[in-house]
Order: sequence, then structure tokens, then C-alpha cells
Amino acid sequence: CACLVGSEMCIRDRAATIAQASFAVAYCRLARRGWLPALFAATSTFILAAALLQLSGIKQTGLFVLALPVMMAALKIMPRSLVIKSSLAHPRGDIPFRILLIVLLVMGVTMAAPYLGAEVSGVIASFPFMAVILAVFAHVLAGFEAAQRVMRGLVGGLFSFAIFFWVLSQFLVSFNLTVTYATAIFAALVVQFILLRRIRRQRVTMTANT
Repeated sequence: CACLVGSEMCIRDRAATIAQASFAVAYCRLARRGWLPALFAATSTFILAAALLQLSGIKQTGLFVLALPVMMAALKIMPRSLVIKSSLAHPRGDIPFRILLIVLLVMGVTMAAPYLGAEVSGVIASFPFMAVILAVFAHVLAGFEAAQRVMRGLVGGLFSFAIFFWVLSQFLVSFNLTVTYATAIFAALVVQFILLRRIRRQRVTMTANT
């Protein structure tokens, strides 16, 4: 029973991976128009992508295979800009306000879960709340390019997220929880390490070409 629940969770999370990548692309495409239109378009895209994937009936491996090219295509489409280091004057109470927002969002999803059902609440829980808060604050304080960099970082992090749940889905049936989660975490860390090295190399190349 636990294995079946775990498998369902893995399917839902890989569907969410594709929906989150779609969210990030939509936000980046409309970021120049302001954070509110970009957020509205991105949220609508997330809901549409998540709904279509839930109804598609695609199995675990199929979703994993689909997620990889979607994330790679998202990174190709999304703009790439240099990180300009500068000191920003953060408003007083900025960090506590961000913490309060994320706490309220998590509590809201948790309290609504019994009424929405497992599948709907699972999709809502996979909505990138943290990335939204980071992107909107970056958009307001540092401009749309800063928000685009946040969204690009979100997509970059989804590769390890997808690998983690794919390994989880493959190992849950045959191995105990300790081996399963240890292997999944190790695989995710390896992928994240490789991606971070590649990002740093690209940044050095971009800096040298300017």
C-alpha cells in the first residue's frame, strides 16, 4: 500500500515538474509587462499543464522522459543575462514579510486539502510558491531581468527534482525506504552538482565575451 501511494506521489510530482517549467517560461515571456500580468499568465499556464497531464494517463517513465526535453527546451527559450552584483536597499520588514507569506500559503493549502481531495491538493502543493515570492520581490526591487533569472534557476533545479522522484518510483517496490531515499538523494545531488558546474562555466564564458 505504501509503495502504491509513493508511486502515485511520484507521478504527480513529475507532472508538476513539467507544469513548473511551463510556469517559468510563461512568467519570463511576459516579465517585461510587469509582475502581475506575468504571474497571472504563469499561473494559468501551470493550471492548464497540470490538468492536461493529470488527465493524460501517462505513466511514470513516460512523464520522466517527457519532463527532460521540456526542461531543456525551457532553458533554451528563457532569456540568459549576466548577474550584475549590486547592493539593494531592502525595505524594512522585507524578510519577515516573505516568511509570513509562505507560511500563510502553506497553511492555506494544508487546511484546504481535506475539502479539495488528495489529487487537487497535491497539484496545488506542487505550485512553486517559494519561486513566486522570490521572483515577485526580485521583480519589484531589481527589475524584470532579476525575476527572469529566478525563474531560470527554478527550471535548473527541476532536473534534480525529476531525477529524485524517478529513482524513488523505481526503487520503492524492490528496496526498503532507507536504501530508496538514500539512492534518490545521492542521484539528485550528483545531478545538481553537475548543473551548478555547468552554470558557472557558462557564466565565466559570458563574462569573458562581454
